[in-house]
Formats: sequence, C-alpha cells, structure tokens
Amino acid sequence: MKTLKQILEGVNYQLIEGSEDASVNQLQIDSRKVQKGDCFIAIKGSASDGHLFIDKAIQAGASSIICSDVPDTRNEELNLIQVNNTRDNLGFIAANFFEKPSSQIKVWGVTGTNGKTTSSVLLFKLFRRLGMNVGLISTIDIRINDEIIPTQLTTPDALTLQGIFAKMVDANCDFVFMEVSSHALDQGRVNAIEFDVAAFTNISHDHLDYHKDMKEYIRVKKMFFDRLNKNAIAIINIDDKNGKVMTENSRAEVKTYSLRTMADYKGKIMSQSFQGLHMKINEIEAYFKVVGGYNAYNLLNVVASSEALGLELEEFLAELSAIDSADGRLERVDVGNRSAFVDYAHTPDALINVLETLNQMKRKGEKIITVVGAGGDRDKSKRPKMAKAAARLSDQVILTSDNPRTENPEQIISDMEAGLNSELSTKVLKITNRKEAIKTACMLAREKDVILVAGKGHEKYQDINGVKMPFDDKEILKEIFKDL
Repeated sequence: MKTLKQILEGVNYQLIEGSEDASVNQLQIDSRKVQKGDCFIAIKGSASDGHLFIDKAIQAGASSIICSDVPDTRNEELNLIQVNNTRDNLGFIAANFFEKPSSQIKVWGVTGTNGKTTSSVLLFKLFRRLGMNVGLISTIDIRINDEIIPTQLTTPDALTLQGIFAKMVDANCDFVFMEVSSHALDQGRVNAIEFDVAAFTNISHDHLDYHKDMKEYIRVKKMFFDRLNKNAIAIINIDDKNGKVMTENSRAEVKTYSLRTMADYKGKIMSQSFQGLHMKINEIEAYFKVVGGYNAYNLLNVVASSEALGLELEEFLAELSAIDSADGRLERVDVGNRSAFVDYAHTPDALINVLETLNQMKRKGEKIITVVGAGGDRDKSKRPKMAKAAARLSDQVILTSDNPRTENPEQIISDMEAGLNSELSTKVLKITNRKEAIKTACMLAREKDVILVAGKGHEKYQDINGVKMPFDDKEILKEIFKDL
C-alpha cells in the first residue's frame, strides 16, 4: 500500500484538502470500479470527463481524489489533490504506485503505420523459443509468457499498462515487446515507461480523423524518439522518407535498416513464394516462413532489435527462420483444394503492400479477387484510396462492410466508390453483407485463383452500432469452403 505522497513523487501537485500521507488502496479512473480506500483520478477524455463522476467515486468509497478541476463538493474526510493535467500525469502516478515496473524489465517499443504487430509478435515468439520469460502488448492480445489477456486497444491506458508491467515483473519477465500507437503517444499513455529500444517501421495515410493532417501525425510519432534517453537505442527504417526525421535531435543511439540503401542492417530479397522469403541480411542468407516482400522490413527490424537487446545473430537466426507471422497477417486459410488469404490491411499503403506481394507470387492466368471494406467512425479520406488500390491491383473487387460502427455501411461503400474511375468500376461489385461478400468471392474464384479478405485480420467480431457481433473472416472462409 502506498501513500499519496509516494504516488505523486515527481509530479507537480497541490494539496487542496486532507493529508498527503493518506494511504491509497488502489488507483481507479472508472468511478464504477471504485471501492473503499481507493484513489479516483479524474481524466478528461475524448468521450467523457471523469470530473463529472467525482461525486459517484466519493459515494462508492474513494478516500482520495486527484483532479485538474477542483470540485465544488467538499468532504472533510476526503484527500483532494490538484494537478495541472491528470491525463498527462496518470502514467507517472501509476508507475509510482506499481514501483516503476518498466525500469525492472528491458522494454522494446515500436511505432509506425504498418508492421507494428508483425514485428512485436515475431520478437515475442523468438525470445520465447529461446527460453526467455517475455511479455507482449499488441493489437492482437497481451501475453505474459503463455498467459493470454484479451485486449481491444493497440496500447492500453496508462493505468492498465503500468499494472500489466507489474504483472510481467512478478512473472520474472526479462523483456517486453509492445506496440506504441500514435493515439497512445498523444494521450500520454506511455508516459513514465522507460524504453530501452524504440523501433520505427514506416508512416503512411492513417488516423487523420484524429490527427487532422500528416504533419501532426508525424510530429506525434516523433515524440516517441524525442523522449528516449541517451542509453536507449533507436531502430529506424531509412527507406521510409520519415525515418531520419524520427531521430532528429534524439539522444538515443541510432541503428538503421534498409532494403534499398546502405544501412547497419541491409537486406535483400533473393526470392519469395507463398511458402515464405529467401533473404540476405548483411551477407548472411536465410529462409523465413513469413510471407510477403513487405515483411522483409519487419524481419530486418526484428534482427536489428534482437541484437540491440543483446542477442547474437548466429544464436537466433535459425530460430527466427522457423517462426510463422502474426495472426491475421497474410494468413493462409486452406480447406481441401480451396484457399484464401486473410490480412489486417486497413490502410491504403498496407493494402497496396499485400496486393503487390500477391501479384508477384501468383502464376500466369491466376486472378486476384479482393474483398475489402473500411471502418466506420474513422478517417473517411482513406476510403476512396483503398478502393482505388484494391481495384488497380485486383482482377475483381467486392466492396463490403468492415466495422461500420455507428455509420451506415452503404454510405461507407459509397465513399469508397468515389475513388474509382469508369475503367476500375467495371471490376467492382458491392455487397454490404460481409459474409455474402466473402461467399461471392469464393464462388467466383477458380481453383487456383487468389482470394484476399482484407481489413479485419485477427479480429473475431464485427462492430455494428456499438455491438460487437461474433465474426471471424477465417472461420467464415472455412465454413464456405466446406459447402462448395
């Protein structure tokens, strides 16, 4: 159990009422979870303001309140602390409460538009195969060795995150691999985490509903590297034009990887197929089970990061060669003599990468049939770009629902259609029901044609008007293939 003074170490605060020596049972940012003796921290979020629930937290038994705006309601038994910005300070307060767990583990973080999940999952699998205790915080799930914790966010809130780090310390984890989203950076979720290695994959069109323009999106990503200390190592993809921008003025040591220019880790694709990649990395040849030319960058990231974390290339390259990619990342679904690929590609650039890879690997006469949609309540400007990319690189496209959320799925499809000229439009069908769209693609495909179902990947639900209905692209494909 900690005192208020202990959890506020390093935080600029003002004691309004009570005692800073008061004990804190647990930290809470959700008034519905408050129990007697807890400290409620009122966070101003994009959807709601925790300050509106201070009275409820007190009624539920909160003995301490940390807030930015001091409430009118006063209670002589209440300990009331004011800080400038509770959201920005939450990470530091939570880190103090859990005894700064990230300082007790080597932490690797990755940011970028595409490749975060694949890179982090490959590293997790690699270090586990080498017999180490490790943690993973990814879009797919959170893992502590073999324990799986479901997640709905790429990067959890700061309080949850520090609690997870504490569990990883208790599980004797030596390393943790985590994705760092632009939202998490902007909202201070990773404040107080001490990163030993930080990696950059690439930047392309995404999240402009939140960041408004690419300049702001890039600025937020760069914050990750600006905050690194001088003992940290930054791993940068310098084939991306923003790679060097990320580490301008960074105090960290910089290591680079590339397929096109000189770098600390220079890769070359020797050949690729539906079975994997044959690559040369710094003159060492290796075969990998990971499919797709764009994944060569993720493999270079993993190799560079592994060495930055203290491994020797000779000791891990053979193990890395035997590892499959992340769930829902160009994942093949086979039933009898029928097959299809499922991929999480939900940005124009990611969709282009996947389709270019499939075009490179398909045989003469084979067609590519793509099923794709776009998420509702998200950046609308990428919708026409995704439809254009799909139609340009496919022989047949079926536009359908993704996670429409609170939007009309037919309107989303209409927004996507805006990116098609008259020639590309001839390749496109519109089927709003996602299951029917997948079924139609399977029925149109000949035995050797390539089917791509894009956008949802590992997700096992479809978000419609706030209700997450069970829906798994892979299971739907298997069901349809069995009936054909």
